[in-house]
Amino acid sequence: MRVLIGADTYAPDVNGASYFAQQLAGGLGSRHEVHVVTAARSTRRHTVRRNGIVEHRLGSLPVVRRRGFRFCPPIGLVAVAGRILDRVRPDVVHVQSHLFVGRALLAAARERGLPVVATNHFMPENLAPYLPVRGVLRDRLQRWAWADAARVFSRAAVVTAPTPYAAELLESVGVPGPVHAISCGTDLSRFRSAAAADFRARYGVPHRPTVAFVGRLDREKNLDVLVRALPAVRRRIPGAQLLLVGTGDQQHRLESLAGRLDVTGAVFFTGFVDDADLPAAYATADVFANAGTAELQSLATLEAMASGLPVVGADSSALPHLVRDAHNGYLFPPGDATTLADRLVTLLADPARARLMGRRSRALAERHDVAGTVAAFETVYREVVPGRAAAAAMGKAG
Repeated sequence: MRVLIGADTYAPDVNGASYFAQQLAGGLGSRHEVHVVTAARSTRRHTVRRNGIVEHRLGSLPVVRRRGFRFCPPIGLVAVAGRILDRVRPDVVHVQSHLFVGRALLAAARERGLPVVATNHFMPENLAPYLPVRGVLRDRLQRWAWADAARVFSRAAVVTAPTPYAAELLESVGVPGPVHAISCGTDLSRFRSAAAADFRARYGVPHRPTVAFVGRLDREKNLDVLVRALPAVRRRIPGAQLLLVGTGDQQHRLESLAGRLDVTGAVFFTGFVDDADLPAAYATADVFANAGTAELQSLATLEAMASGLPVVGADSSALPHLVRDAHNGYLFPPGDATTLADRLVTLLADPARARLMGRRSRALAERHDVAGTVAAFETVYREVVPGRAAAAAMGKAG
């Protein structure tokens, strides 16, 4: 089968949607011909083959106030997408968002009668902190953004989302159901075991009780809640520390907050960590914590679970689909640093309990193996590709 994936964010971008698109392309690439349409890191359009995947890179511009993010200007984008489709002639188009690249490919594919599968990784709430408006106007913009997403996704043959929560959310804003819940998945083999000693030495992280977060250090992740919980944790677990793995626009603010709370020496910022070093980053921790309230799944939480860590997560959005309270970790009311501290202390003070919950995390994560995700999308593709084309494509794949 010839599959074309449209992704507004892709390597080298560091975020969940980008990682998912890369994993999907790589998983499909062993059995199918895979093309990816995404943004270049400059204004120059070009095509390159990497690891068997053909990448059609479109000229892009940087996103204001979002370091590292880029977008493809919409003017003329449908025509560009159409020319790529005419050249590639895919059996199915799978767009990863309703934004510029995804929207253009969906429109061009429909003009040509090509089946489209759409997956949503977007929540307007993730963009809200960066909007120059507040209050009622911000609420109106978020409602408009959801309505716009629903209008675009409604034109796809099949719409998917990473969790039942995310699927129900799409249906609630107007996407005709059923929206299929298909996990983003993770490569379980990468996170079964890793040595932490080299990672600790490289980043200067002492071997002490460690709470970790891995991901973007951006406003919507609510990492200030983790920092605010740390003094109370340290009063009961001397030496406890917080490890923040990643980069983002909130690092300086978090450093200042740690200084005001007199825990500067107990908060460690690694900066960017290469993907190959992530298993060791998780292995450095005793507990993983996620205070985010706008998660449609959270690949970092899945990776932490696959690494055998108990998880303390905000009782919000999709996190309760991964964190089962008092089973593989604990939930806490969003923004409640006091309750978060109590949950963290419960685990750090009882290593046997933490290990048991970590084993349960791993067992739950095994339901999200990326191989199962790829197989689920192959099934969806076969269902939307016209019968004759599907039979021919599967014959080639076999």
